[in-house]
Amino acid sequence: MNSRSATRSRTTAGKAGPSLLLTPAQARRLVSRTLAALGPLRHSQVDDLLLVTSELVTNAHRHGGGLTSFGIAVGGDRVTVSVADASGEPPRHEPRGELRPGGFGWPIVLRLCREVSVDTRPDGKTVHAAVAVDR
Repeated sequence: MNSRSATRSRTTAGKAGPSLLLTPAQARRLVSRTLAALGPLRHSQVDDLLLVTSELVTNAHRHGGGLTSFGIAVGGDRVTVSVADASGEPPRHEPRGELRPGGFGWPIVLRLCREVSVDTRPDGKTVHAAVAVDR
């Protein structure tokens, strides 16, 4: 699952390190500002990107040992959010137990994105999640 999209690297905006971007709310604000600069997008596409952003940043904090970097890249028909954390373990989906809360984030990301890839390293991983946009 170490694939990359050629369109992802065309235009990059919104890179931030851990000292600048710590919370899901901050990440959503950065994505919102980037999307606003693109011009009008369908509300459903903006909502999908904001939800994916929130889930990935939350998962980095909750399961990945903390957020280490964040980026957003714009390519012709997609916007890709990249979230890095301190865990080299790839994301996994575990079936929910009846009494166990949570467990919805990764399946939501997989369902809403056109493409998802995970680059693992000994010191962590980066999840790249691309959502289709009409521009």
